[in-house]
Amino acid sequence: MNRSPDLGVLLQPRPASPVVEVSDERFGRHGVRLLVKRDDLVHPELPGNKWRKLAPNLRAAVEGGFPGVVTFGGAYSNHLRATAVAGRLLGMPTVGIVRGDELADRPLNDSLARCAADGMRLCFVTRSEYRRKAEPRERARLLAAAGAGASYVVPEGGSNALALEGCAGLGRELRGVSDVVAVACGTGGTLAGLAAGLGPGQRALGVPVLAGEFLGAEIRSLQEAAFGGPAGAWSLAEGFHHGGYARVPARLEAFAADFEERHGFAVERIYVAKLLWALAALTESGAFPAGTSVTAVVTGRP
Repeated sequence: MNRSPDLGVLLQPRPASPVVEVSDERFGRHGVRLLVKRDDLVHPELPGNKWRKLAPNLRAAVEGGFPGVVTFGGAYSNHLRATAVAGRLLGMPTVGIVRGDELADRPLNDSLARCAADGMRLCFVTRSEYRRKAEPRERARLLAAAGAGASYVVPEGGSNALALEGCAGLGRELRGVSDVVAVACGTGGTLAGLAAGLGPGQRALGVPVLAGEFLGAEIRSLQEAAFGGPAGAWSLAEGFHHGGYARVPARLEAFAADFEERHGFAVERIYVAKLLWALAALTESGAFPAGTSVTAVVTGRP
């Protein structure tokens, strides 16, 4: 990975991903129209919000002359995998600082093995060190220990001001398409940007996939950094994490498999399945009045 990065490989504008209407009686019998934004098709190797978040950050890294990119994530992080792929496509070195030093002496799981295969150098740190990564002194120490002190830093999950600008493009593509645009949330960056890009009268709805009601403050903070204050209408639908991140209990697995069979596309389990489950449950409970149109954003592939 020693060639000069080619911005056109990854960062050129791409056509808007398609929106398709889904006929599903779980929504139709309540008078709710369901559409699906197939953002998993926006890039062949970096689907959905990963491309939207990473592209502006990688442009900044390349144009700023940084020697590489460093980021953070857990053992099953989609963001780590996406960053590794992006580095391979650009011919740019990547470093992943991974939560859990106990993993250093174990065989790599499939997710981390993919990162390594795409050229990412993995550095494992203790969980206590990882929790303090936002502290300037601790972050500098972690970066130095990983040999990435001069690299461009992308935060965990890829959510920062540049990422929000990228995700605002998703909202602009959906202006006027539906009343509500719903997305699964990890760090909140996609929702924060999406809301900013939507048009008047539209609302963004986030479905957190992690336990703990912490995202509201994080989204407000991200919008402050990116836009100088609140941007767009948004809300969170809590309580659909199914036990926490990467937990896929049998009922959720069955729901996702049934949705796949009904509608003919693969459903990613950690984020998208929880989103679709939440929308079905909210529709059943009457949260969406008859006549409401809802777009579910498919942010990734299995």
